[in-house]
Amino acid sequence: MKKLVCLVLASMLAVPAAFAQDRYISDKLFTYMHAGPSNQFRIIGSVDAGDKVKRLTSNKDTGYTQIQDAKGRKGWVESRFVTNQESMALRLPKLEKELSEVKAKLANARSSADQEKAGLVESLATRNNQINDLEQGYSEMSQQLSASQEEVRKLRAKLDTQKDDLLLKYFMYGGGVAGIGLLFGLILPHIVPRRKRSPSGWS
Repeated sequence: MKKLVCLVLASMLAVPAAFAQDRYISDKLFTYMHAGPSNQFRIIGSVDAGDKVKRLTSNKDTGYTQIQDAKGRKGWVESRFVTNQESMALRLPKLEKELSEVKAKLANARSSADQEKAGLVESLATRNNQINDLEQGYSEMSQQLSASQEEVRKLRAKLDTQKDDLLLKYFMYGGGVAGIGLLFGLILPHIVPRRKRSPSGWS
């Protein structure tokens, strides 16, 4: 019998501890802790806004919740002042840390973007310079090609003229030689005396 009573008492004491949950006092105020689940009980202390407490149990009829603060004190406060959300005093450093990390990442991203942009601008300038050099070289080569084509055209015209002159000279030389031969053929018989033939027909 004694063992059964001990087990019941132990289970009754263990249940509130098992159901103890972390809660926070609302940031909006500080509140008094009462000895019982209403404001009719004496005040045993106060809890500052944002303090972390453990929720032990609640009384829905009176609207009070039993808590245990960081000092180990147990008392009752109005349930509307107990929230499961961390206080700003605890959340603010975390938010500031997260904000600082985000700003650092953003700064790194901007720095990387600026470096990439600078690299792209430099690469674009180099490409533009190369294109300008190529265009200038192409223009010079086109001018040289035009000049060479003009020179070839002039040389061909000159060669054709020289060919015509040479043919004309050949014709003139040939005509001159033929004329001189004809002239000698006409004049020579008159210059060279003919031998008289003998009556017998023998010279």
